[in-house]
Amino acid sequence: MGFFDWYLKCVRDHYADFDGRARRTEYWMFFLVNILIFIVVAIIGRVIGLPVIASLYSLALLVPGIAVGVRRLHDTGRTGWWLLITLVPLIGTIWIIVLLVLDGDQGSNPYGADPKAGMA
Repeated sequence: MGFFDWYLKCVRDHYADFDGRARRTEYWMFFLVNILIFIVVAIIGRVIGLPVIASLYSLALLVPGIAVGVRRLHDTGRTGWWLLITLVPLIGTIWIIVLLVLDGDQGSNPYGADPKAGMA
C-alpha cells in the first residue's frame, strides 16, 4: 500500500469502525498524513482569510482518528479505553505513545485476527 492509501483506508473504509485491529503502519501513516493535510489546510485557510477551515477539518477527522487509535490498542491486546490515559498531563501522553509504538500481538487476540497475517 502507498503512503496515502493508509490514510484513505482509515477515512473511507473504517471511518467509525472501533472493532478489530490496526497495524502500526496503518496508525502512524494515518497520523502522519493527517498532520500534513492539516498543515496545508491551515495555511490555505489563513491565506484566504478563513482559519476556521482547519478546525472543521480537525472536527471531521476526530472520529476516524479515535477509531484507528482504538484499533491500534486492540492490536496490542488492550481495550480502547486506554486512550483516556491521555487525560493525565504529560505522563499519560508519553504512556499512550509507548503503547501505540509497541508491536501487536502475534496471532489472534480477543479483538480479532492478526492484521499482519494477511500481509505475509
